[in-house]
Amino acid sequence: MFSVTEMQNFTMFSFSHIVTFLLFLLVCFVFIYYRAKLQAHKALIKWTLFSILIVCEVLQHTWIILTGQWEVKELPLQLCSLSTFLAIFLFLKKNQKVFNLLYFIGLLPAILSMVTPELEYHFPHFRFFKYFLHHSAIPLSVLYFILIENYRVPKKAIIHSLLILNIIAVPIYVLNQLLDTNFFYLASPTDNETILSFFGNGIWYYINLEIAAIVVFCITYWPMAWLIKREKTL
Repeated sequence: MFSVTEMQNFTMFSFSHIVTFLLFLLVCFVFIYYRAKLQAHKALIKWTLFSILIVCEVLQHTWIILTGQWEVKELPLQLCSLSTFLAIFLFLKKNQKVFNLLYFIGLLPAILSMVTPELEYHFPHFRFFKYFLHHSAIPLSVLYFILIENYRVPKKAIIHSLLILNIIAVPIYVLNQLLDTNFFYLASPTDNETILSFFGNGIWYYINLEIAAIVVFCITYWPMAWLIKREKTL
């Protein structure tokens, strides 16, 4: 379960992959359908999600260090790590602008990461559980802030959050050049075949990344726009 060399043949859309993703969708449904009743358990849900995010991040780096695999590329500078830190911050201190960014990078991108995961180890390896638990906790945290903390995102936040993400990407790109890393996948697509694998090479890769970010942000905002409109009509 914790081996470095065993269970390295993860297969996309395998039985374990599909079942795990369906379980995540089921939890999301329960979260939304029973949102009113969950208000009574606000503290439990809050600190459970908070703990999962921290424990997943810590356990991953602990395992990497103990198995002698740690390299500079393992620094927590990927998009999911940024989402994790934003969510942890929000659990401790309310901030609308931080939530706006978390909403766009922590909801749909994390879900898409579970659809086409960059993962080597299959069920029941530790990394399998960690990957899906971690990537489930991020969008569930977003749902928590919307359904229980009543955060809403204004339409103008689409452009604002996109600009912030691009600003963050600049030093990340420079760091990739200096350290020969691939944080935010700005140097190249993922090693495994994911959505990024179809974005091409060179300048087209970055153009497609930017287009994809705009599309994802717009799609992500649609349910928020529907929610805000619905609340205004009630």
